[in-house]
Amino acid sequence: MSMLKMASTKLNFFYGGFQALSDISLEFERNRVTALIGPSGCGKSTFLRCLNRMNDLIPGTRVEGTILLDGEDIYASEMDVVTLRRRVGMVFQKPNPFPKTVFENVAYGLRVNAVRDETFIAERVEKSLRRAALWEEVKERLHQSALGLSGGQQQRLCIARALAVEPEVLLMDEPASALDPIATQKIEELIQELKKNYTIIIVTHNMQQAARVSDVTAFFYMGALIEVNTTETLFTRPKYRQTEDYVTGRFG
Repeated sequence: MSMLKMASTKLNFFYGGFQALSDISLEFERNRVTALIGPSGCGKSTFLRCLNRMNDLIPGTRVEGTILLDGEDIYASEMDVVTLRRRVGMVFQKPNPFPKTVFENVAYGLRVNAVRDETFIAERVEKSLRRAALWEEVKERLHQSALGLSGGQQQRLCIARALAVEPEVLLMDEPASALDPIATQKIEELIQELKKNYTIIIVTHNMQQAARVSDVTAFFYMGALIEVNTTETLFTRPKYRQTEDYVTGRFG
């Protein structure tokens, strides 16, 4: 099996007349964490949302180029977007649990996908909460509101919710930016654990976080991909002056 899980080729993205991404070609290997870094407004979150077609929800947008998932073009007319979003899960910047119980938050995707077997659902909920390193903290609170959890617990719950439908790729848009340092550390440790089973692509503003959690780092600037390399190389021996200025904190 090829190491390649996803790839974009010459991806261009437009909000109306504004071109937000220019010719982005980037490959993602299985069981690797890729960090997307760059200043605000550089296109990294827009690119992330292209990978599971979340931008389809915004009127007046268009995409040129291709994104392949296991060799299939995700923008092909026969691609079922619901299936795509099950295969490519997403965790957002702010925890967004539903106003339901902890259990029903995690079970949500299964129920939407017409799973009816309650035993299966209960097993999958437990497995997902364990994978998200949350089970021990919530096992006595499964039938209480998820809104009673702390911010860090809510974010791990959202990760468990994404994992419950068994995605292949996990997209994370600044998953720790709203969290305190202890909760952030838990999310970072979790990412290291999850990459054994998933391909993870994370947008982060936090350079230290990118250095800690990722195998590969891609630097975006003004809608272009400037440089991509192993994280260690990109942070210690960047090829381009722009990358060096950004990772050393001269701008951003």
